[in-house]
Amino acid sequence: MNTKLPIDGCQLTEVGRVTPCAPAVRGLAALPDFPPIVNRKSKIENGFSLIEVLVVVSLLSLIVLALMAVFSSTQRAFRSAVTQTDVLEGSRETMDLITTDLRGLTPSDGVSNGAVNFFVVANYNYSTAYQPLVQSLPGSTATRANLLNYFFVLGRNNTTWTGTGYIVDTTSANPLYPLYRFYAQTNTVNSPLTLYSLFVNQIKQPQWSTNSNFFSHLVDGVVHLTVRGYDPNGNWINGFNPTYTNTINTLYYSNAYGEAQYVMFSNAVPASVELELGVLEDRPLARAESLSQNYTAQTNYLAQQAGAVHLFRQRVTIPNVDPTAYQP
Repeated sequence: MNTKLPIDGCQLTEVGRVTPCAPAVRGLAALPDFPPIVNRKSKIENGFSLIEVLVVVSLLSLIVLALMAVFSSTQRAFRSAVTQTDVLEGSRETMDLITTDLRGLTPSDGVSNGAVNFFVVANYNYSTAYQPLVQSLPGSTATRANLLNYFFVLGRNNTTWTGTGYIVDTTSANPLYPLYRFYAQTNTVNSPLTLYSLFVNQIKQPQWSTNSNFFSHLVDGVVHLTVRGYDPNGNWINGFNPTYTNTINTLYYSNAYGEAQYVMFSNAVPASVELELGVLEDRPLARAESLSQNYTAQTNYLAQQAGAVHLFRQRVTIPNVDPTAYQP
């Protein structure tokens, strides 16, 4: 049964339940209708489970690894581009230097008997251990033979004879295939033959590349260097070529690996010279240098690096050519 007892102007309709009532007679406001107090255990309603955390960590790890791979490949590409730029710049500067010396080629005009104006032979005349580097072309069964010549150029600046020579030191293990430039000069009252003799005698000396004051180091990794002289009609100067127009004051040697070898003196110089230069990139070059203790391993490695060789070719005209040196 319901028991109704007055409580300060209010009454209870149910046990523990106060019904709304008028303000208390003592001037106090009526009590609001509070919900019942219920004891509940605390709950974490918005947390992650262990499986969800593991999935997120795994995904983040994959993303970080992918970013690292992209960064690493980008860094390698950047380094490769910088390396190629350095190789190209150094090679072009070397080409410019050689072509400048070739354009200054001047005949001695018989000033001294036997004075050499232009001289080109294969490197095996300098080093009997030299063998051409044969490389397999990428994507083909064909091969390319990289040849090395060393040569001498006589020039004249006013009252000074200048002698310039270029040679790759094939006996050096580190650096590998370094190119050196020889330079010497003398007064025109002296015989220019002394310059050619000085060049030839210097490279016969032990450790000439480091002990001689006449040589300067240009660039490493030169696996190919050839020069071909041409007459005024554009024919290759080659004593064994039947279509070649004979040149006086020229002494021929036997061809070496298909390239002509000869010495020009008196008034004979080529009308033009075709220059070829092949330079190996830095990374393959460093790898080959690390194999210097094993010649077979080094050769086998370089044989597969044809794609890492940058080739340069330029035809250089000789302004001081004497047409009378070429007879029909």
